[in-house]
Amino acid sequence: MASDRIFGLVVLFVALAYIASATQIQTSFLTDPVGPKAFPILIGAVAALSSLVCIFRPDPDPDWPALRTFGALGIAVVVLVAYAYMLKPFGFIIPTAIAAGILSYQISPRPLPAIASGIGLSVGLFVLFKFALGLGLIAFPKGWIG
Repeated sequence: MASDRIFGLVVLFVALAYIASATQIQTSFLTDPVGPKAFPILIGAVAALSSLVCIFRPDPDPDWPALRTFGALGIAVVVLVAYAYMLKPFGFIIPTAIAAGILSYQISPRPLPAIASGIGLSVGLFVLFKFALGLGLIAFPKGWIG
């Protein structure tokens, strides 16, 4: 019970800090009626409400995952942080293929399907984001394309 309450307090503080930082978003005079602050504030409010549930209605007997699961989560966090840093210098397709392949391998440790899903996800997401949603993504490093 104590672990749920501690987690709830941590999430509550993070959610309140997130809401406070969302209120600092500057808006231009050409914004929609809702504005750019509404969605981050809504996310923070949902996180704060969820944390209050953890604080006031904790699980009486929480089941903690095995140590191996924490290791897998740590690897996933490292992969996602490295992915964020690799996007700008290496473009979208290569870092996305690597990150998706590693995370896919963690889900099902079979190398060939993990490689195939990494490549398929990176190309498919690039096509979706670039052409369907119109985002300005760079496929490969600028020096490679010419």
